[in-house]
Amino acid sequence: MSIDYVIQHAAPTLAGIKTGNLFPCTFASTQDMVRDLREVNRVLVPRGLRLLPLRRKDDRALLYLFRPADLSRDLAGQEARRLLREAGYGDDLTHLVCLRELTRRLREGEEFPHEIGLFLGYPPEDVAGFMTHRGKNCKCVGCWKVYGDEYAARRRFAAYQSCTANYCRRRAGGASLEGLTVSRLPQ
Repeated sequence: MSIDYVIQHAAPTLAGIKTGNLFPCTFASTQDMVRDLREVNRVLVPRGLRLLPLRRKDDRALLYLFRPADLSRDLAGQEARRLLREAGYGDDLTHLVCLRELTRRLREGEEFPHEIGLFLGYPPEDVAGFMTHRGKNCKCVGCWKVYGDEYAARRRFAAYQSCTANYCRRRAGGASLEGLTVSRLPQ
């Protein structure tokens, strides 16, 4: 897994403007995956981020780059908690317990859990709208399907796109992962 690949797929999270990004990656072996994740996490963890494999099948892994403090904040919201309870996450809705349950669902389930949007920083009203309307009748589509505030969502989509283009340019110019990762540790 190259650093360029991580930057292309998760620049907004590295920049601190998004809770998390999810992206697939191919590895030659489990040992290669473990080595690459350790190497990247050595840079990210001291800056308040983590990179985890949520699911692995054959040579492909679904990776989740996230900011634990932001995830904890996002999942603490009233609407997010309601959605997680309705999805069967139980009463202990700490980010670690929820992440463990999401990982279990991804590894064991055939269907992709729609509540995953909450783990990526999507507005809970849009996650709820997607679940209610089964992905139909949205106002617009960008990084996610929008059912709530279209104007705010379009601004966020543009910010994520601009951030990714900026980070890819800076990386091409020689910037390191360390130099591109905004450090933000919980107070």
